[in-house]
Amino acid sequence: MTEKTLHANPSKNRTPRHRAREFALQGLYQWLLNNEDATTVVTNIRAAHGFEKADADHFAVLLYGAIKDSVALREAFAPLIDRGVAELSPIEHAVLLIGAFELKNNLDIPYRVVINEAVELTKSFGGIDGHKYVNGVLDKLAPRLRADEVAGDTRR
Repeated sequence: MTEKTLHANPSKNRTPRHRAREFALQGLYQWLLNNEDATTVVTNIRAAHGFEKADADHFAVLLYGAIKDSVALREAFAPLIDRGVAELSPIEHAVLLIGAFELKNNLDIPYRVVINEAVELTKSFGGIDGHKYVNGVLDKLAPRLRADEVAGDTRR
């Protein structure tokens, strides 16, 4: 069995940074469901098949950052969702944490890239239309966290 057959979306060309987001998603999923501490989650994920192809630094920043800032990140996107945070699927919840974290903290990554990456993660791992939901929430969050960048976007 090849690595491509092990991935939910084998046709995509996955960069090390995209792989870092995939592993961060898996780690946040584990954290949300099992309430394990971040160090245990990171240890488990780093031992996963294929981790050596991921951007390990970006993975650590995303996972530790999203867990550490989870309360503030949830407060940022909670007004933009149509249900309580506890009612989100674990995948949507984790992807929104990643997307909100990157919008807030990774200003070197264009907001459109952050949203697109979140949509791709949700397409690969989430429910049928979960990507549309994540796209809508992050599209509303981007102007709140990156007002100047979004205002200067002539394609908007």
